[in-house]
Amino acid sequence: MPLTFDFPLEKCKVYKGTNPRPADFDTFWEKALAEMHAVAPEVEMVRADFRARGAECFDLYFTGVGGARIHAKFLRPEKTSGPHPAVLMFHGYSVDSGDWADKLTYVSQGFSVAAMDVRGQGGLSQDRSVVSGGTLHGHFVRGLEDALRGEPEKMLFRQVFLDTAQLAKIVMEMPDVDADHVGVTGWSQGGGLTVACAALEPRIRRAAPVYPFLSDYQRVWEMDLAKDAYLELRDYFRHSNPLHRNEAAVFEKLGYIDIQHLAPRIKAEVLWSIGLMDTICPPSSQFAAYNKLTSKKKMDIYPDFVHEHIKGANDRIFAFLSEV
Repeated sequence: MPLTFDFPLEKCKVYKGTNPRPADFDTFWEKALAEMHAVAPEVEMVRADFRARGAECFDLYFTGVGGARIHAKFLRPEKTSGPHPAVLMFHGYSVDSGDWADKLTYVSQGFSVAAMDVRGQGGLSQDRSVVSGGTLHGHFVRGLEDALRGEPEKMLFRQVFLDTAQLAKIVMEMPDVDADHVGVTGWSQGGGLTVACAALEPRIRRAAPVYPFLSDYQRVWEMDLAKDAYLELRDYFRHSNPLHRNEAAVFEKLGYIDIQHLAPRIKAEVLWSIGLMDTICPPSSQFAAYNKLTSKKKMDIYPDFVHEHIKGANDRIFAFLSEV
């Protein structure tokens, strides 16, 4: 099925993005990682009420940047014969890490699984950020006013991206986990966090993002698709900058948390899933990041799918990550 609202597929395959990359992007993220590594994570594992044969289930808590306590569901095989692989999972926008039961497929194959609650969204993680501007809704614009005043480190998704890398580090340092065999996956926001995690933790072996969010904000804006997950961008301009006096600066600051600019850092093998009829995370915005990957990669293209459950994608991702 041809694209009717985006670039033709052949143009998408060579598109390199619209949203600007801040000049100090690399320095920004190196400083951010140094801050993360300086945090004492104070990991706490609390046995969960959920029970399943063959699995041990825990509520895992750690301290992230800014002092927030971050929560993840953590499951591991009850019996192992040595260090084993692990999978990290990240969830969609505004919700949480999901049910325990949907992680058991990986545990049954000898994997530990860690599924993080994004700070300030539907799960148990804390959001301790102090920012200027509105907080009624909208996370990728949270801290944008401070960024425009010269403090981009206050942008909430900087902290969220760092949480993903810190969780990966914690899991990799567990004595029963093989740090050389860790994969990561997620859909939509979870897909964006999959890209961020693999970029900020270069030891990730395999990454499987599905139609990732948080890429090429300016392209989405110019397509008039600032709705659904990107609605907060339109709301930001309407409420905080109705004359768009500093529009160029807005997109430049959003560039700090644009996964297309993080993508070149990834060393993992990548399996990327995309629906060509997706008007929430439009294909060109995804290709902007995918086309910047320099590691081994493959894109599964689903011509007839929008931003929805994709038949067979979970099976393909499971097979891909099972070889981590």
